[in-house]
Amino acid sequence: MGSSSSSSSRLFSTLAQTLSSAALADPHVDADDYEYEQADPDALLRECEEVLRNRPPRLHRDFMMTRACSLQNASIRIMQWNILAQALGEGKDGFVRCPMEALNWSERKYLILEEILTYRPDVLCLQEVDHYFDTFQPVLASLGYQSSFCPKPCSPCLDVHNNNGPDGCALFFNRRRFQLLHTAHLRLSAMMLKTNQVAIVATLRCRLTGRIFSVAVTHLKARSGWEAFRSAQGAHLLQQLCDLTTQSHLEIDVENRTRDGEEGIPLVVCGDFNAEPSEEVYRRFMTSPLGLESAYKCLSEDGNTEPLYTSWKIRPSGESRSTLDYIWYSERAFQVDAVLRIPSEEQIGPDRLPSYHYPSDHLSLVCDLSFSQQPHRLM
Repeated sequence: MGSSSSSSSRLFSTLAQTLSSAALADPHVDADDYEYEQADPDALLRECEEVLRNRPPRLHRDFMMTRACSLQNASIRIMQWNILAQALGEGKDGFVRCPMEALNWSERKYLILEEILTYRPDVLCLQEVDHYFDTFQPVLASLGYQSSFCPKPCSPCLDVHNNNGPDGCALFFNRRRFQLLHTAHLRLSAMMLKTNQVAIVATLRCRLTGRIFSVAVTHLKARSGWEAFRSAQGAHLLQQLCDLTTQSHLEIDVENRTRDGEEGIPLVVCGDFNAEPSEEVYRRFMTSPLGLESAYKCLSEDGNTEPLYTSWKIRPSGESRSTLDYIWYSERAFQVDAVLRIPSEEQIGPDRLPSYHYPSDHLSLVCDLSFSQQPHRLM
């Protein structure tokens, strides 16, 4: 594969209105207070394609429409993606069939941006983000996104030579469409112990409709043998979500804003759960009092089965094909209008993920949700 690193570095320095060194050094500076020159997403997508012209074309994926969409009830596009931390991809994960050149950050960042620009989500939930301040925050701010980043307390990225700081979860939303009402950063607990896993919960108001909902992004503990640990993390997260959506609901009522019934604010939860549907943490979410449903079950013929895989990789220990990533939503409040299909084995290729044509070992999940009922309004 030929390299386009010179053109990519030139393009990127032109595109990204990066934060000043003083801002980068101060984690308490609100990056969204900075003004960014607004970028044209179509032009940026073309620039990504130009940088990546020597790589195979991106995976073509179609949406499966699940219901007729109403123009009066505009859907909200949600994107969930573990993008693979750069430090882990190069230094720890050991993808034995992926050439190191395919993981070069000077081009891989464009593959990630290309995927995001292709689907143009209204809300974007990412895990394993270790280039938030120097890449994703400034670039996506120039595209109209407001965002929040929560690093892992003891990120494994910090063990890698020449790392770019800790990885963590990041949540982005279209600032023209949504108003941020509240943000919470959570450190998940398990068995009374604080863990290395985190979550972000943002409560948003849609500027078009006045409807309010909360969206959460998380990344649970990896590896087999940790099933009980993940279940405990999930239980803690569910309790926190219940508390936050109920508390925010009461605060919004007090301020005479829109409310969505007496059951708390509707919820969307995105994450790499590192758990197959057979695990207890999945069952916890399925049976939670929050009334959550998994959007990607819509792809199955019976409507009750998750995809065969959302991650497919080959490491020294062998080949692993797993369903680990989910978009959960409040079934009482939302309907699924469309779901992005999972690419076939043939599309993914014999060397699996990541690769020259796909930047992560996890596939992105994208769905369109719309509110299913009219809210009650306080006057």
